[in-house]
Amino acid sequence: MKRRDLLAGAAGLIGGAVLAGAPNAAAGQQRVPSSTPPVLPPPIPDDPTKLQGAPTSQVGTRSTFVTPTRTPYGEVTGSSLTPLQDLTGTITPADLHFERHHAGVPRIDPAKHTLMIHGLVKRPLVFSVADVQRFPQVTRTYFVECSGNGRAAYRDPKPDMTPQKVAGLTGNSEWTGVPLRVLLAEAGVEASASWFLAEGGDACVMTRSIPLEKAMDDALVVWAQNGEPLRPEQGFPLRLLLPGWEGNTNVKWLRRLELGTRPWATRWETSKYTDPLPDGTARQYSFEMDAKSIITSPAFPRTIVKGWWPVTGLAWSGRGAIRRVEVSTDNGRSWADAELHGTPLAKAHVRFTHQWKWDGTESVLLSRATDDTGYVQPTRAALIKVRGLGTDFHFNQIVGWRVAADGHLFFHGES
Repeated sequence: MKRRDLLAGAAGLIGGAVLAGAPNAAAGQQRVPSSTPPVLPPPIPDDPTKLQGAPTSQVGTRSTFVTPTRTPYGEVTGSSLTPLQDLTGTITPADLHFERHHAGVPRIDPAKHTLMIHGLVKRPLVFSVADVQRFPQVTRTYFVECSGNGRAAYRDPKPDMTPQKVAGLTGNSEWTGVPLRVLLAEAGVEASASWFLAEGGDACVMTRSIPLEKAMDDALVVWAQNGEPLRPEQGFPLRLLLPGWEGNTNVKWLRRLELGTRPWATRWETSKYTDPLPDGTARQYSFEMDAKSIITSPAFPRTIVKGWWPVTGLAWSGRGAIRRVEVSTDNGRSWADAELHGTPLAKAHVRFTHQWKWDGTESVLLSRATDDTGYVQPTRAALIKVRGLGTDFHFNQIVGWRVAADGHLFFHGES
């Protein structure tokens, strides 16, 4: 039993005890229901053409037959994962985009929120959210991935892992905002500046040091995701968006940018986001996410029958566009090119599909991505050889699914 389940159960018991011991102040009066009865969904008609449908509504909802959720939930310091196995296409619904918080989700009044730019600039500036939104805006599609995505599957792969558990700390969205270089031009960057510090407005004041070169390349300050304002858990009202770089550098609830000459070595960069290596050293400021892929269907806990199946999934790279995804159905002894859906975008998810006819024999399905730099997704054994089993970030090993003779699928993490 998890701690929160225990606490919830204890809270229920305590509440029950209090109610049982309390005097009945309403004795002799009409009994009032303690809670509003749940609203049950309307019955499903046998023939929907014979019954009037539901009226229009303020906000749309998913079908009662479709119930994807992030898991786990209730974590103030921690994460919740995107249900990759429940999604199609490449865009992640904003309400299912993964979360990673270091001190919970802050409540921020956008009318009071500001973004300060200072340090090695000619004109220190403070922008309101409305000020930022008045600059020429751009809309672009990029993935965001937590640097710890896939840690459990790398260190301790288990057969009952789902795509959500294996790689659910990634999401792909259409972001709207202003290029950071435009805001920096307003402030006037001093020639000596080479780094900047990005600071968030959450309770832990998350900070990361970023090379100025990234700001002048494709960094954005965004306020919208998939056509609507950022959701609070995604950084409302302003977020730094660094395409292709590890998720924690995409600082949410962005409130300050300070320009300087070197990284700040904040506590997040010395105690958290460093990557231990087998030789006793550690990687620091390892920003770019490596090429990666995962088959999202079929996958555990699904069962298949003999016949044709679309083996489909997602691939992405922080260094550019995905050039090729290969699928193996025989545990890596042979590979075939999967079909890429559309033209892959740089630093964005691309969906792939390989049609496979299962003949009822035990099989292992794997996927392997190659990006346009020529980098090929490695095996787990190759990654352990270079980075060790204790490495803490950037897990992009080949993974897949074992298909048992009875059609049950299980996670296969030993590539």
